[in-house]
Order: sequence, then structure tokens, then C-alpha cells
Amino acid sequence: MSKQIVLLMMMVTISVMPGIQCMELKAGKWGVSVKSEKETVTNLQFYFHDTLSGQNPSAIQVAQPLDKNKSTLTMFGSIMMADDPLTETSDPKSKLVGRAQGLYGSSCQREIGLLMALSFSFTDGPYNGSSFALMGKNSAMSPVREMPIVGGTGLFRMARGYALAHTVWFDPTTGDATVGYNVTLHH
Repeated sequence: MSKQIVLLMMMVTISVMPGIQCMELKAGKWGVSVKSEKETVTNLQFYFHDTLSGQNPSAIQVAQPLDKNKSTLTMFGSIMMADDPLTETSDPKSKLVGRAQGLYGSSCQREIGLLMALSFSFTDGPYNGSSFALMGKNSAMSPVREMPIVGGTGLFRMARGYALAHTVWFDPTTGDATVGYNVTLHH
């Protein structure tokens, strides 16, 4: 009897649903959007290159703790301003798809944890001129970190979602890093 009720409910639901139309939007190898009548879900896969060293760093320190000796291991209190390139692959010379601009700071005393406040702005393909905002904790030493998406502009207006980040390469001497991002946006 319960199977019949479930089947009947499914049939009624399907019969009253308007036809669902879908549209797919692709951006090379790094992005795809699937749009339905109600909302679009976009999945992006790109690489973030944070360079602290050399003559043209993409991130610089703008604040530091008063007593640097107390926060040596975690850099607690340090704040960085970033304008990091985003590329299609982990190779820094691969196709540029956008930039991550904003700041991140060491917000943890007992672990290497960063508070990230960045705008990921895209310059390639159908997402050119669109951006999303990421705001949250990045436990940098974890293999995979999840951070919230809290808004967006352009095609990503009113976005919400999450970003999964994993470090591909890190130089402990300079602090330079390449981080892979897999982002799911609902907008």
C-alpha cells in the first residue's frame, strides 16, 4: 500500500511540474554551468598562484603582530593583500582565467589557519566580468579545505556555495604556493 501511495505522489508531482528546460554553458576545460528554470549550478576548477617572493610578488604583507616572536610558527596576526592569478591548470604559465583579489590573515594561534576574504574575478570565456566572494577559514595544512561562497556579481549574482581547496605545491622557504580550487556555485 505504501508503495502505491509513493508512486501516486510521484505521478501527481511530475504531472503538475512545468517542463524543465536546461541550458549548458562551458568555459574551456575549467568551467561548466547548467541552468534550469529556477537556478543555475556552476562548477569551476582552476588554480590559484600565491607568490610572496621575487621582484613581482602577487601577495604582500600589510600588517604584522607587534611581538613577532610570539607568533613565529603560525604567523598569528599577519595580514596579506593579494592579487593572485587564476589559471586553467597548475602550470603558472597556463591560460589565465582570472584573479583572486583581497586579503587573508593568519587568524589561528595553534595552527596555520587563515581568514580568507577574496573576490575571485574572471576574465575568460562566458564568465568574463563575473566574480564570486569567498569568506571563511582556510586550515592551510589540511589536505582539503572547504570554504563558503557568500555572494557574486555578473553571471554569479546572488551566488552561494562552497570552494574545496587543495595545495598542489608549496615552498616553505618563500611561502609561494599553488592551490587547486573546485568551486560549486548556486545562482
